[in-house]
Amino acid sequence: MHIFDELKERGLIFQTTDEEALRKALEEGQVSYYTGYDPTADSLHLGHLVAILTSRRLQLAGHKPYALVGGATGLIGDPSFKDAERSLQTKETVDGWVQSIQGQLSRFLDFENGENKAVMVNNYDWFGSISFIDFLRDVGKYFTVNYMMSKESVKKRIETGISYTEFAYQIMQGYDFFVLNKEHNVTLQIGGSDQWGNMTAGTELLRRKADKTGHVITVPLITDATGKKFGKSEGNAVWLNADKTSPYEMYQFWMNVMDADAVRFLKIFTFLSMDEIEDIRKQFEAAPHERLAQKILAREVVTLVHGEEAYKEALNITEQLFAGNIKNLSVKELKQGLRGVPNYQVQADENLNIIEILVSAGVVNSKRQAREDVQNGAIYVNGERIQNLDYVLGDADKLENELTVIRRGKKKYFVLTY
Repeated sequence: MHIFDELKERGLIFQTTDEEALRKALEEGQVSYYTGYDPTADSLHLGHLVAILTSRRLQLAGHKPYALVGGATGLIGDPSFKDAERSLQTKETVDGWVQSIQGQLSRFLDFENGENKAVMVNNYDWFGSISFIDFLRDVGKYFTVNYMMSKESVKKRIETGISYTEFAYQIMQGYDFFVLNKEHNVTLQIGGSDQWGNMTAGTELLRRKADKTGHVITVPLITDATGKKFGKSEGNAVWLNADKTSPYEMYQFWMNVMDADAVRFLKIFTFLSMDEIEDIRKQFEAAPHERLAQKILAREVVTLVHGEEAYKEALNITEQLFAGNIKNLSVKELKQGLRGVPNYQVQADENLNIIEILVSAGVVNSKRQAREDVQNGAIYVNGERIQNLDYVLGDADKLENELTVIRRGKKKYFVLTY
């Protein structure tokens, strides 16, 4: 299948500037293309993964990727579909974020092998040395205010207010395309659909300043069946950094996607062939309760982002927690699997009678409730049911001398730390 047709079938093309011309260019030979990533945090998240994997698909098809990290534009802030001005970061902070993001991108694109090996670029390399006067004369004169104000990303902010700093962002992104075209013959830019205005500023600058044609592909902003967006601005970010979102948490995220989304996400986020995905769809629809699509989705994405060992660890944590086999997990694995559950720091002189500690740790609201739960067999310490009202936690209950796991009922976990 032609790479353009595959991208369309997977639901990865939202808009293009000239589909026929772009298809022809991709058929005739190697195309150099770029995707930009502004360092607005120390990690990319799932919202970025769509463009990253689209870039990888094009590289696997023989085309040459340039990964641009916005060391300069990250200092300015993109206004696209933001309700308010971004907080400006220091150059030191942005530089640190640039390094982190460059490291993450190297996990997805091949920067070492072949004629189409990926190239990392930082737009601070050309913006850091250009003067304000030169930029206005050599770039700004090609953009009318009317053209800039016509962009949806700007129009939405006119009433509430937009600074000149963010207003000028689209020109900076346009200049990125111009520089990469001039220095590396980059003719295609890939980005999220919210970037359309900024990206077409680049094709406009190429046309007016160099009499050249540039192409744009936007990938859709991914939402679930309820319309909820994958992105840190929505407060539901799943980060690509394991310290911010553990492989286990990422595994659980994919395991919990709705049935209506599972097969569609297999097309977008995995490198399984369309035939393989069709086979999975048939099996999944025949027995949706077995959650085959979610299991394969979780396996493929966690392995892709964090590696096979991290996937196996996440799967093991899931299976052992589900079975209540706490002692089959290391403290390191427990910390990953129980991140975010209520945590209580036990004091050195604290009464460790099971009734007292259940109340002190906030597992239950009263001693009466604690006694009922213990007698009814609803309380587990490190996976073992405790029904003795006089039970006292001892050293044997401290896993690796660090923590004790209490479970109330089937799913409510609490962690005691020492």
